[in-house]
Formats: sequence, C-alpha cells, structure tokens
Amino acid sequence: MSSYDYQLFVIGGGSGGVRAARVASGLGARVAIAENFRYGGTCVIRGCVPKKLLVYASHFAEDFADAQGFGWTVPAVQFSWPKLIAAKNNEIARLSSIYENNLRGSKVEVMHGAARILDAHTVEINGKQVTAEHILVATGGAPFVPHIPGVEHAITSNEVFDLPQLPKRVLIVGGGYIAVEFAGILNGLGAHVTLCYRGEQVLRGFDDDVRAHLHQEMSKKGISILLHQDVERIEKVSDGSLSVGLTGSQATPLAVDAVLYATGRVPNTQGLGLAELGVALDSSGGVKVDAFGKTNIDSIHAVGDVTHRIALTPVAIREGAALANTLFGPTPVSADLTTLPSAVFSQPPLGTVGLTEAQALAQAGEIDIYSSNFRNMRHTLSGRDERTLIKLIVDTASQRVLGAHMVGADSPEIIQGLAVAIRMGATKADFDATVALHPSAAEEFVTLRDKVTRNRND
Repeated sequence: MSSYDYQLFVIGGGSGGVRAARVASGLGARVAIAENFRYGGTCVIRGCVPKKLLVYASHFAEDFADAQGFGWTVPAVQFSWPKLIAAKNNEIARLSSIYENNLRGSKVEVMHGAARILDAHTVEINGKQVTAEHILVATGGAPFVPHIPGVEHAITSNEVFDLPQLPKRVLIVGGGYIAVEFAGILNGLGAHVTLCYRGEQVLRGFDDDVRAHLHQEMSKKGISILLHQDVERIEKVSDGSLSVGLTGSQATPLAVDAVLYATGRVPNTQGLGLAELGVALDSSGGVKVDAFGKTNIDSIHAVGDVTHRIALTPVAIREGAALANTLFGPTPVSADLTTLPSAVFSQPPLGTVGLTEAQALAQAGEIDIYSSNFRNMRHTLSGRDERTLIKLIVDTASQRVLGAHMVGADSPEIIQGLAVAIRMGATKADFDATVALHPSAAEEFVTLRDKVTRNRND
C-alpha cells in the first residue's frame, strides 16, 4: 500500500485532466482532482462548446435569407443577444455539473480551489497539504494579449461570451482559428466586423489554397480583412467607443465598439510552483514532457494545452488517457497523434486531415494535386455566391493520399470520415473505387480525376 494520500493528484478540471483522473481511477488508483474555476475546462466553459453554440446561432440570418429562394416567406426577424447568452449559460452549467458528477461516479475525489506544487510529491490546496505518488498538471492555456497602450480596453475570447450586449462594430486582432471563427459569429449576428492580422494571410500553418479560399469567402460575407497590419494603441473616447490606431497603410484610426484579441494562447503555468521546483519549461512557459507526458521530474507529468504543443481538446483527452494507462496500466502508452484531423468553425467552415501541399512536397518530393471549386447545390436556389473548395494531395510514387482539405458546408463532418481512410493508408485508387454518394458535396472526393503534378524542385 502506498504511503501517499493519493496515487495521482490532478491539477486542472478540463478535458485532459478529467479523462486522466477517470481512467486512472478505473484502473484502481486513488485519485483526486482540483479545479480553481469550473469543471469542464476551456472547451466546455469558454471554448469549443459555447463557441459552436454561437456558430449555430449566427447561421440563422443567412438561413432566413436563403429560405426565400426555396419558396418560404419569412417575416421580419429579430435577434436577442441576451437571450442567446442566457441559453448558452444554462447549457454550460449543465455540462459542467455532468463533468463533476462523472468524476464522483468514477470514485475520484473532487476538490475546488487553486493548487500549488510544493515538492515532487506534495500539493497545497485551500491551505491544506496532501501527498501524491504522481502529480499531473493539466491547467490548459489562456489568451495572450500584448502590452500596448490602451490594451486594458480590449477583450479576449474569455470575455466575449459574457458581453451584456452585442457590439455594433468590432475589430478582431489576429489571424488564427479563434479570430476567423469569431469574425464569422459576430458578423452573422449583425455586427460590422474588421479583422486585422499582421501576417500575409489568415490561418498560418494551413494549406495555402485553403487559406486563400476562406479569405475570399469571408470577404464576400462583408468581413473586412486587413493584412500586414497590427494595433499600435487603443483609446477610449467620450461616447464610450474605441479609437484604434493601426500600423501599415491604415492612416486613419478605426472607430469601433469593441476590440477582441485573438492572438494566440499561452500555457497556464504561473503560480503552480513549477519553476521553483525546477520543472523544465519552454520559452512560453509550457511544460516540457516526453512522449509519455513525463517532465524532467519523474513524479510530475503534464498533458494538454499546458504543454504548448497541439492545443486541441481531443488531443488532451487522448494524452490524458494514455498517461493514466502508462502510470497504472500494464504497459506504457503514448498518444498516437499521427494523421490528426482538425476543423475551423469559420463561415464557411473548413476541415483538414494530413499534410498541406507544402508539407507533402517537403516529405514526398513529387505529389499529385486534385482539387475542385464549385457552387454547393443549396445555393443554386438560394442565389448565394458561396463556393466550396476540396483538395486531395497524393504521393506520386506510392499513390497514397497524404492530405485532404475542404472549405464549405459540413466540411468538419466529412473530414472526420476521411481521416479514418487516410490514417489506414488509403490510395487514390481506393478513393476512385469508392461509389459516390449523390447528390452530396462529399462525393467530390471520390470523383476527382484531373490532376496537377508538382515537384519539390519546380
């Protein structure tokens, strides 16, 4: 019998920490978990879940408009931001309570409060010290906001979910998935949205054709995208609005009602005692771990966003389960994150799995590109000028499909299925031999015939 109070003490009640705690308890370990806010973490409380609910809400304006092309007469509609936020809050409270109940049902001791690591086996919470054979840090991340004059007037993705009213004019700073998602949400709900990004194109790291296509479609919806520009200062004026000074070619300050920063996230490692204990951290404060989630101190581990690697909820869940199995199962398990599918719930949304064109060229040397750019069947009657992009990347030599990308309605749902095939090593011939499901946008992936071959040396 271990002399410690617990065999595993988890700090952080988000997706990764909760999964690790429940799996470890299921394997017979004595487990406790501590959370200083609400159980569910970023994803449930102020990330994926409330954001997706707002994405749904923001689509109705276009749905009402499109309905007329299908014979519907839609009366004048009104939108209430406070009603939406109240409904969102009720759902988040329900989900958070489910997380706690599931933990208790798994025989995990649930604590509320800020935990701090005192030594390799001791944690302090609410003035009480407890010991653990293993300590897991799963505290996630937080929005990064730069130090510029007037930045205290800005908000982040944390605060936007609880604004009392929808701002009429919004400047979104950033070009990543959070920025483009909130641009679509706020624009769809009726705000005038400007997106400012210092880079050359939105969604750095995604396939270049995907980036360009999404930019074009966002612009069609009335979102103003300013590239190669950044915010220099924010000033509050007498009427309560904000005056924003921009770099680049924008000489006139921008007048808005809200500035939303979406310029990345940083690991939540402050105040945990990690640096004092000598736990290795990267330049952004992320906890450095090996393939099994272990830090340079054998008894301390980390999973999820706090490691500053792949900030996706399913990744944190997979890492949490793998860590629990490594510590308390029969054999060590590392999280297999190859062929990782991802989605951006922009408008239109995008889904992607595997390599981008640039990555595939670097890896394979010569690749075949199959793509299609078309108007979705829905819009033949709605009259909306929205186009869907699909792209398949194939290794010329082996004919194995290396990547699949889509921008358009239902793309996240479609890409999830393709991820299975690509992970299993499907070839272009496998796609060609698959019977198309007609009429659907997904059938384009198995009917692509025209290709462009590209070489690394071209």
